Amino acid sequence: MIGGFLGAGKTTLISRLARHYTDLGKKIGLVTNDQAYGLVDTEHLRSQGFDVGEVPGACFCCKFNDLVETAEKLSEDALPDIIIAEPVGSCTDLMATVIEPMKQIYGERFEVGPLTVLLKPEHGRKILSGTGKLGFSPKAAYIFEKQIEEANIVAINKADKLTEEQLSELVRLVEKKFPGKTVVTISGREGTNVDRLVGLMEDPALAVRTTMDVDYDIYAEGEAELGWFNCQIAAKSVGEKFELDRVVLSLVEEIANNLVAADFEPAHLKVMGQSVTESAVANFVVADEPPELSLSSEIRTDAADLIVNARVGTDPRSLQLIVQKSAESLAGRLDIGLELSGIQSFKPGRPEPIYRING
Repeated sequence: MIGGFLGAGKTTLISRLARHYTDLGKKIGLVTNDQAYGLVDTEHLRSQGFDVGEVPGACFCCKFNDLVETAEKLSEDALPDIIIAEPVGSCTDLMATVIEPMKQIYGERFEVGPLTVLLKPEHGRKILSGTGKLGFSPKAAYIFEKQIEEANIVAINKADKLTEEQLSELVRLVEKKFPGKTVVTISGREGTNVDRLVGLMEDPALAVRTTMDVDYDIYAEGEAELGWFNCQIAAKSVGEKFELDRVVLSLVEEIANNLVAADFEPAHLKVMGQSVTESAVANFVVADEPPELSLSSEIRTDAADLIVNARVGTDPRSLQLIVQKSAESLAGRLDIGLELSGIQSFKPGRPEPIYRING
């Protein structure tokens, strides 16, 4: 299981790990998880040819039985050697509510490895240092820190974007606040130190129970401070074919500019565009850094299906209006048709785990 806050880079890392094990001749199954339906992560991983199960509508802890059923469905054609599960980015207390129940109830079927948590450096420096603007309220920051507290392995991601000094500072902050943690710096995108991370993830000695107290009132309020918005957008050319990469990145930039103008902190904004043959993905993960195109299609097309996943520190209605306004503005500017459908706009409900085994 690979956890970490929204925008930490879990899907990119999981894709690299899946390719690593596939190259070794292993059969890999992947399980994604989200509070909503229609996930960029799922479609992105499936577009790469991976076998992906999805647990939507709530976190793994609240849909534990769905997690087990989804894992078993991955075995219908051939038993996977490895299943990698990616929980909701605003979820914590995984050790007590998912991993320990999996070990104790299904230990004969599954061997559970160490809990790896990716540390998102963009918010990690702010939250762990306790200086400057956190980006989120202390209640949302509480979830961020609890994720690190329960981890067997803390992987500080996006090393390719950080200086040696910044990496050293993050390692120092983690070791100071959470002494004794196994810490590794990686880049899921570039592959830096991923071999070392694989070695740690395969070490059964690290798969030990970590216990912690969790205030579910603060946890629930922290999650509820994030507005969640998902939708599909049908993009059609009005005249000439359009560049799929430009449309995807421009939509993220348009939404990002409106979020920054309103002083709404993004946890993660993802847009995926799919034509018949190719895909493009753009992301925006923190207010003071620009959006980026993380997957390029390099095609022109008459039509494409876009998926928008946005998790932002504001109320869902305001977030929905911003996305709709951004799509309308972009359609006029690029002279293309953009039609929204399948809108989901909400705040997550209080976590209600099926099991909780702690201590």
